[in-house]
Amino acid sequence: MIEVKPKYQPELDPGFVPAKLWNERYRKLANEHAGSREVSIRISRPGGAAWVYRTRLLPDESGCEAVNLRYLERLVKFLLWAWGGNVVSIAGAPRLAGMLSGIYAPAGERAFDHEFMGRTCFLADLRIEAVADIPGHEAVQETITAGRDVSGCRIGFDLGGSDRKCAAVIDGEVVFSEEIKWDPYFQSDPAYHLAGIQDSLERAASRLPRVDAIGGSAAGLYVENEPRAASLFRGISREDFDRAIRPLFRQLQERWGGVPFVVQNDGDVTALAGAMSMGENGVLGISMGTSEAAGYIDNSGQITGWLNELAFAPADYRPNAPVDEWSGDHGCGVQYFSQQAVGRLIAPAGIDVKADIPLPEKLELVQEKLEQGDERAAGIYQTIGTYFGYTIAHYADFYDFRHLLYLGRVSSGEGGHLIQEEAERVLRDEFPALSETITIRMPDEKMKRHGQAVAAASLPLMV
Repeated sequence: MIEVKPKYQPELDPGFVPAKLWNERYRKLANEHAGSREVSIRISRPGGAAWVYRTRLLPDESGCEAVNLRYLERLVKFLLWAWGGNVVSIAGAPRLAGMLSGIYAPAGERAFDHEFMGRTCFLADLRIEAVADIPGHEAVQETITAGRDVSGCRIGFDLGGSDRKCAAVIDGEVVFSEEIKWDPYFQSDPAYHLAGIQDSLERAASRLPRVDAIGGSAAGLYVENEPRAASLFRGISREDFDRAIRPLFRQLQERWGGVPFVVQNDGDVTALAGAMSMGENGVLGISMGTSEAAGYIDNSGQITGWLNELAFAPADYRPNAPVDEWSGDHGCGVQYFSQQAVGRLIAPAGIDVKADIPLPEKLELVQEKLEQGDERAAGIYQTIGTYFGYTIAHYADFYDFRHLLYLGRVSSGEGGHLIQEEAERVLRDEFPALSETITIRMPDEKMKRHGQAVAAASLPLMV
């Protein structure tokens, strides 16, 4: 058994088992055990990109197979959703690799991950295999140049669930921007999306003498400018998605004369906007909204090409942790860093609200109560802040960052400050070394107004 004792327990959720502390305790035991062995994990995807993670496992013969499986399964789950790939190769644990293959099978406990990470995202089956060895050269980083080219006449757009934003940018200065309401979620005709995006591009182009490049951001998974999975297109049938949505941005590029045209996940573009605004690199962006969104700019200023879908990454290791209704897994980030977290904590806080009220309205209610000085509402944000402090430390085991950019509807108002204060307290007292190297920041007003548009517009590089 791995037992951990957090210095700070979330006020409204004292059973929380921080992934960071659990992993630390396991690794300490493995490092101290004479019979432990090194295990290597490689996550790879079509096209050749691959990333390698090395760790140590306790010897199975000491009766530790169950805890080894728990550690390795949670680790693989995190790496899959942080890095993204359809082949997981494991060296040093053939029996456990076989067990994981069954767990991540079409009829296994992680059937959602099998389908989503395999056919949906990378158009190939997810496979977990045992291999003899994973040399260091088998890590093949495939970074994406993170724009920052603001020269010329550019269009930047951002596609959201309730509005689409578009801006005309000349040499880094926004000369026109607007938001237009639309309702993409349940539209079954792909022509609706194509027409809406084209309309926004035309409106921005009318304010420019010419169009040199177009860059965009949108929620979802995008690989090589192709949407692979995105809530914006949830109303589209699979057949129509493959036929008309996957090539959508290539078609738009053709309509605009083949100018450089790049689309990236909105989390990465948000992190890029923060990096540009601060004049810094090493930025991990976390947005607490309808779900948990994330983006990453590495210390060399590049977009890594990782998925950064941390909504599905484990943050809480207790067996009975809250369940993500989409994937069916326990303890994933979406239940701790989104509107779902606020909705889940209302009852423990003692706030009476009708169960059928939508989550955005529940969040507004909690925000109103906080403005009125309601301590029960404050407890919700302090609880999320405790989660956040421990999970920022967990993310630091996988991401090398100096700045944590924190935004989203849950962070607005006084509640956001309470979350940040509590997260900083956890980092300072539990992880003092990290506290000295990581700064938690919120976007400044300039970034809130135009940062996303300028960052999106800067994505294409002009040769």
